[in-house]
Amino acid sequence: MEEVCLNSEPVFDMVDEYDGDGEGEGDCSAVEHDDETGSKHSKKEPPLPTIGLEFDSFDEAYDFYNIYAKEQGFGIRVSNSWFRTKKKERYRAKLSCSSAGFKKKSEANNPRPETRTGCPAMVVIRLVDSKRWRIVEVELEHNHQVSPQIKRFYKSHKKMILAARKARPPAEPVTEIHTIKLYRTAAMDAVSNGFSNVSEREGIHQPDHSKHLELKEGDAYAVYNFFCRMKLTNPNFFYLMDFDDDGPLKNVFWADTRSRAAYGYFSDTIAIDTTCLTNKYELPLISFVGVNHHGQSVLLGCGFLGHKSVEYFVWIFRAWLKCMLGHQPQVIVTDQCKSLQIAVSEVFPKARHCFCLWYIMQRVPEKLGGLRGFEEIKRQLNKAVYNSLKIIEFETSWTEMIKKHGLGDNKWLQTLYEERKQWVPVYLKDTFFAGMIPIRENESLNAFFDGYVHKHTSFKEFVDKYDLALYRKHLKEATADVQSKNSSFELKTRCNFEVQLSKAYTKEIFDKFQSEVEGMYSCFNTRQVTANGPIITYIVKERVEIEGNEKEVRSYEVLFETNQVDIRCICSLFNYKGYLCRHALNVLNYNGVEEVPSRYILRRWCKDFKFQHVDLGSTDIDVYGPVYRRSHFHNCAVPIVEGGAQSEEQYKIALHELQELLNKFNLVDDS
Repeated sequence: MEEVCLNSEPVFDMVDEYDGDGEGEGDCSAVEHDDETGSKHSKKEPPLPTIGLEFDSFDEAYDFYNIYAKEQGFGIRVSNSWFRTKKKERYRAKLSCSSAGFKKKSEANNPRPETRTGCPAMVVIRLVDSKRWRIVEVELEHNHQVSPQIKRFYKSHKKMILAARKARPPAEPVTEIHTIKLYRTAAMDAVSNGFSNVSEREGIHQPDHSKHLELKEGDAYAVYNFFCRMKLTNPNFFYLMDFDDDGPLKNVFWADTRSRAAYGYFSDTIAIDTTCLTNKYELPLISFVGVNHHGQSVLLGCGFLGHKSVEYFVWIFRAWLKCMLGHQPQVIVTDQCKSLQIAVSEVFPKARHCFCLWYIMQRVPEKLGGLRGFEEIKRQLNKAVYNSLKIIEFETSWTEMIKKHGLGDNKWLQTLYEERKQWVPVYLKDTFFAGMIPIRENESLNAFFDGYVHKHTSFKEFVDKYDLALYRKHLKEATADVQSKNSSFELKTRCNFEVQLSKAYTKEIFDKFQSEVEGMYSCFNTRQVTANGPIITYIVKERVEIEGNEKEVRSYEVLFETNQVDIRCICSLFNYKGYLCRHALNVLNYNGVEEVPSRYILRRWCKDFKFQHVDLGSTDIDVYGPVYRRSHFHNCAVPIVEGGAQSEEQYKIALHELQELLNKFNLVDDS
C-alpha cells in the first residue's frame, strides 16, 4: 500500500518525466505508436497545467510544461524572467508557447519568414516560501494549430531527448512527497476507471476492484481540482490519499482550516457518520462531526472510503488523528458496526466509544417489522430504552418483552443486548455527549450533509456542493453568534436561574435551558428521603406526557451535597445535554440556592466561548499550532474592533493601520 501525505501541499502521484529509450518518446501519451516499429507502448500522460501546481525547482516546473507541450505538439521557451537585484535570484518566470510574440524586424536583404503568431498560450510560475515553484497563471488556448506529429522538431524537446538518452540510476520508491505532481500515470488511469489498464498476461496481479474508490469519468479531476482550489484558499488545508500498490486510489481524507480550528474548540465529543457506507450510497462518504457552542453540527473533517473494513477505517481514523495533531476526543459516537468497533478501539484507545441510539432505533421496523405483534414489541422496546431511570428497570422491561413475544432466538436483539452498555442511555449516565445523541423518543438526528447527498450523488457532484454546504453552515453559525451577542432574551419566568443564564448561554442553548426552568412548575412534592452527612437524597415528582395526551407521575431521585453545592439527578440530563434539568433546579431552589453553581455552566455553551476558551498557559496547547494563534489573535483583535467602532475618527485610524498591516503581509508573500 502506498500512502501519499498531503499535510501541507496538494499531492497526487509521481511519474518519470521521460523514458530512457533512444527516441525519447516514452513520456506522455497513454498509448502511442512508435513511428519506426509500429509497436504500442503504455505511456504516462501529464495533466493539464493548473493554477496551484507546485514543484521543487524551476527546472522541474519547466520540464513539466515541456512534457505537456511535447504531447500536445508545440514547443516552449522562457519568454520573461524576474530576478531579485541583490541575489540575482529568479523568483518569477513566464513559460510561453514558442509561437508567442513576434520577432524583431530584420533589415537583411532576405529576412527569414515570420514563424510566430503572437500565441497567448503560457504559464506563469512564482517562487513561494523561497523553495517551491507554483503555477499562478495559465492560458491553454493557442491561436494557431498544434500537432503532436511535429513535436520532435522543437528546440525545447531536443533537450528532453538528449536528457532521456543519458543513463540514470533507478529511482527510489516514493512514499511521501510535498509538491503537486499529478502526472497522469497508470495509477491515475486506475483512479479514473476503477481498475488498472495492465493485463494479467503481462505478469501483473490484478487488484480487487471492490476495495477501491469507483470513480466515474471526470470524478478524478474534479477531486483534484477541488483539492488545488482548497489549498489555495485554505492555508491550513490538510488532506491525505491512500493508493494501492497496483495504482488505484483506495481512500481519501481532508479537513479545511475551519474544521481544524473547530476541533480545537469542540474536541470533547465527536460523531463519525458512516450513513453513506451503511446505506450503500454511490458516494462512500465518511464524516467527522462535532457540536459547536450553539448546539449546531460542525464538520471536523471527511473523506471517501474504498471499503467498509477494519483496515480502511483504521487508515482514515489515523489520517484524521494526524490532522488533529494527535489530540484524541473523549467520546466517539458511531453506528453499530463490528469493523468500526475494532478500528476505534485500535486508534482511539482512550476514548469512550458509544453507538448512536437513533440509528439503532431507526432499524427496528426493518429488523422486527415482520414479527407478529410488532406494534406492541416496538412500544415495549421504546419503554425499556427511553423510560428506564435505573439499570434494573431496563433489565426487567427487556426480559418481559423477550419472554412475552418469544424473541429469545432473535439474533439482532441478542446482539443489541450483548452490547447494551454502548447504546442504552441508562448505561451511559457518566458520559458527556454534548447533546449529540437523542435520549427521548421524539428526538431526531440529521446528518451534516443532509440535503446535499443522496443515493446516487457522484464524487464530482459532491465536491461541487461541498463549498455551498459549508458556506450555509458557517453562515448559520455566524448569524447565531450575532443573535446571541446582540439580542435580549425574552424571560418567561421570574426565576433567578433564568436571568443568570440569559447572560451567559448562547441563544439556542438558553432556549433549551429555559424550557427546563419552565418545567420546574410541572414538578411537585419535593421531599427529602435520606441524609448521609452532607449528602441529602430528594425525590422530585413530575407529571410527564406518555402516549397520546395521557400523563403519568414519575419520581426522580436527586442527590444534593450541601458543602460544595454539588447536585446530580437520576435523569442525567446534565451529562447528556450539558445543562441542569428541572429536577435539579427544583432541589436547588428548594434549598434556597439562587444561582446555578459555576461548575454546571459549561464554557462550551457560552456566547463568548470561542474568544476566551484557550488557556494560554496550558501545556496541552500547541503554541505553534493554528488553534493557539487564531485564538490569541482573536483575543487581541476584539478590543481593536470594539474601539474602532466607537467613532468615525477611531474607525478611520483602525482601518488605516489594518490596511498597512495587510500591505506588509503582501510584501512578505511576494518575497
